[in-house]
Amino acid sequence: MVELVGLAAGATLTLLVVALHYAKGTGWEAPEDISQEVLEQRAATVPETDFPEPYNRSIGGGGATAIPAGEAEGELGEGEEAEEEDDGFDPDDIADDEVEYYEIEFAKEGETIEVANNETILDAGEEEGWDLPYACREGQCISCAGHIEDGPAEDYIRHSNNDSLMDDDMEEGYCLTCVAYPTSEFTIETGESP
Repeated sequence: MVELVGLAAGATLTLLVVALHYAKGTGWEAPEDISQEVLEQRAATVPETDFPEPYNRSIGGGGATAIPAGEAEGELGEGEEAEEEDDGFDPDDIADDEVEYYEIEFAKEGETIEVANNETILDAGEEEGWDLPYACREGQCISCAGHIEDGPAEDYIRHSNNDSLMDDDMEEGYCLTCVAYPTSEFTIETGESP
């Protein structure tokens, strides 16, 4: 019987000491938050780049499409000189009095907006506040690709640069919204690649 009383007294005394210890607090305080300071120091050590936008917003990784075997055009043999192709145009060459506006329907967004022929489809959509896919903004990948439902892309837009889409893709209505300028009214489904 003495052992049971001693055991109960010891347990009670132990619980009392623990309760008093935590009631006073442990004396530990959280250190100052230095996360913002660390981020600023890291940002200061990263060199500036010439990239137009972060490359992390692309759908599908932002990589260029693979060229099927035997379809690579423009490969140079020994002694051949490169011929420069000028498929694109410079929208800055359009005079202010020659700017035309077209009604472009964005199918996924469910809205129709007016787009100038010296403004890209991507820029017009972003001005509306839509988060459209893109990566390079230079026509060198297919992250920004869209599908024109009304027919061949050449009938409705012109690219200032196109390093990724094949002629067959353009015939099927695909375009690169980051370098596509409207030449007519059409409906486009963004985020669609060949």
